[in-house]
Amino acid sequence: MMYPYVKYSDGTEVMFSNIYTDDNGLECIDVHFERPTSNGFDSVRIKLPTYEVTVWEGNYSNDEIEFFKQVVKNSSDLFYKYAKEGGLKLA
Repeated sequence: MMYPYVKYSDGTEVMFSNIYTDDNGLECIDVHFERPTSNGFDSVRIKLPTYEVTVWEGNYSNDEIEFFKQVVKNSSDLFYKYAKEGGLKLA
């Protein structure tokens, strides 16, 4: 399950997954960044708690990827909190 988090002015939407246990026994969350393009989507996925980029498709720049990593690092506590609660409670 993916939960919405935020949408940026360039159309990039940020979503996050449920908490899952990976093969190493870590509690993980995938944070997914995606924006529509004329040919489909640009997509990046970053895994918490390792901050590893697991998906990078399309035309996001290196600077954008670094920005996304900072977003994930700065918001990691919130991603875990909201994943435990079943997503953000939006009106």
